[in-house]
Amino acid sequence: MNILLLGSGGREHALAWKMAASPLVDRLFCAPGNAGIAREAACIDLDIADYGAVIAFCRGHGIDFVVVGPEAPLCAGIVDDLEAAGIKAFGPSAAAARLEGSKGFTKDLCRTNSIPTAVYERFSDAGRAKAYARARGAPIVVKADGLAAGKGVVVAASLAEAEAAIDMILGGGLGQAGAELVVEEFLDGEEASFFALCDGTNAVPLASAQDHKRAFDGDKGPNTGGMGAYSPAPIVDAVMSARVMSEIVLPTLRAMTAMGAPYKGVLYAGLMIGAEGPKLIEYNVRFGDPECQVLMPRLMSDLVPALLASRDGVLKSLDLRWYAEPALTVVMAARGYPGAYGKGSVISGLDKAAAVEGVEVFHAGTKAEDGRILANGGRVLNVSATGSTVREARTRAYEAISRIDWPEGFYRRDIGCRAVEREASVRSRLE
Repeated sequence: MNILLLGSGGREHALAWKMAASPLVDRLFCAPGNAGIAREAACIDLDIADYGAVIAFCRGHGIDFVVVGPEAPLCAGIVDDLEAAGIKAFGPSAAAARLEGSKGFTKDLCRTNSIPTAVYERFSDAGRAKAYARARGAPIVVKADGLAAGKGVVVAASLAEAEAAIDMILGGGLGQAGAELVVEEFLDGEEASFFALCDGTNAVPLASAQDHKRAFDGDKGPNTGGMGAYSPAPIVDAVMSARVMSEIVLPTLRAMTAMGAPYKGVLYAGLMIGAEGPKLIEYNVRFGDPECQVLMPRLMSDLVPALLASRDGVLKSLDLRWYAEPALTVVMAARGYPGAYGKGSVISGLDKAAAVEGVEVFHAGTKAEDGRILANGGRVLNVSATGSTVREARTRAYEAISRIDWPEGFYRRDIGCRAVEREASVRSRLE
């Protein structure tokens, strides 16, 4: 079959790498892609926001299945348009994608269906939002309702910080995404990312992961789209996975079906796991980035039949197998990210890095020009590795990074440190 993948980031490179290995795939296209994806698929210069052009390409190239990577086109309804044109697509409808497109919608769904989450209220008036924040006290969390490219959440350590965030969001600092906001309680515990494939009725849990959001070592600096991740998340054992499915994921599927918007696609639950068990921080309606870059190397099964089963409503018969070995990825970003950064710097040594055992280098913001690989974004590379332990995967990833020559880039040097410490603690108890 012929497949079109939409997107250009590290997540899409990981998906392309996995799908290209499927015997079901005759031709794999990606729009617009990047320099790394070009090794796995034919990259097409196509504006994925122009749904008419996407549909025309599919018809002109015999595309049997479209896999949508990023959230913006999903929330805007690209799957609806593709399906209406008779083209199979992986991902939720626009109505179902509200689970990511509107934080207020998701919070209300949780409240109505007794899904555990932080106490909250929704506001479009700054004065009322500030009064609620003062009544709750700090620390407190302020979130823009809509899609804000990772910039719409402020964990305020003080009321002054919370009030500044409220003014910024409702004052137009995030455009239409901030027309409304959510103010919610700060949750204590350990964060984890949980993924499930859904077909509207059934759900199959995937592997868990933990990511590192802050830009610098020691969880310092501004929030980013993610500077690294590892899988599995130690806190999500079999018992916790079952709780997440029964208390959060499955009630969500039932609620979405009841409101006439059955959810199909991958559901990414950002969790806080504390003394009371798992609570939902937020939903995303696509694979995480950089979490996808550690999930795909651990997936033993063919990805393509799983994506098709999700779209076709037959997940009940699907059985996925995973490698037991953990995986870890380190993001290499352009200096200045997540603020202003330059483009066009030359990256070399990628083949030497990929020669390290267990390593795959997934491209995010790159482009090829005159035989060279150039930085073309904020997060530029994902150096992923597997190993018998997190420590071994981490060692391999950083060994690969040491072979990459890119003076204009930076990366965190402590990705996976908590998991390594936990491994050491478990090992010492067993000895």
